[in-house]
Amino acid sequence: LETVAVKDGDSYVINGKKIWTSRAEHSDLMLLLAKTGNSDTPRKNWLSTFLVDMNEAKKSGMEIHPIDCLVNHSTCQVFFDNVRIPESALIGAEGDGFKYILSSMNAERILIASECIGDAKFFIDRATAYANERTVFGRPIGQNQGIQFPIAEAYAQTEAASLMVQKAASLFQEGVNCGEEANMAKYLASEASWKAADMCMQTHGGFAFAKEYDIERKWREARLYRIAPISSNLILSFVAEKVLGLPRSY
Repeated sequence: LETVAVKDGDSYVINGKKIWTSRAEHSDLMLLLAKTGNSDTPRKNWLSTFLVDMNEAKKSGMEIHPIDCLVNHSTCQVFFDNVRIPESALIGAEGDGFKYILSSMNAERILIASECIGDAKFFIDRATAYANERTVFGRPIGQNQGIQFPIAEAYAQTEAASLMVQKAASLFQEGVNCGEEANMAKYLASEASWKAADMCMQTHGGFAFAKEYDIERKWREARLYRIAPISSNLILSFVAEKVLGLPRSY
């Protein structure tokens, strides 16, 4: 984390940059995590959270550079060059920012997992409909087990992942610490979504690449969630270390 916020009187001065910031071009406010601690501060108290008025910040050194990327998603780099924000922009206590962010991370994982379940169901519905309609050699291709089994497997994996998403959401709603469940929900749902996406591409064959079917677009989008907002490998590392008690790997 390179973005730094330095206290200066009744203000904070921010310098640094943020990469892969979603919808920065279209937002009025930004929840900013920045380093406020130093070498004399315990590591757990290095970070603070701020609510930044982006319209004001743009007038005093904040620049937004869009990133042209593979999927239809507005994401940007945000640069801070001596951006001054009022002391009142600090959320909670200085140094407690990471603690605040952790809870929101669980909510984000559950939200993304829910989106992945919806994506998987889209792929399964499209593949099922196409397999019933597409006729080759006088019979629908869905009559062949080589087509049936991948669709059925994707459906089973999606339903199983959906149960974990529901469990994580229920625990979060009750105010229970659900880091384990939220991470596993995101992992299982994103993997199920990608499995369903690949299955749908295979079911449609060459027509999957035709834009009119919307399969190629959703296929590209489904791939994103095995990487963002947290990669599948990082989730497996979390489960291995924090849940199973295995030695830290990094």
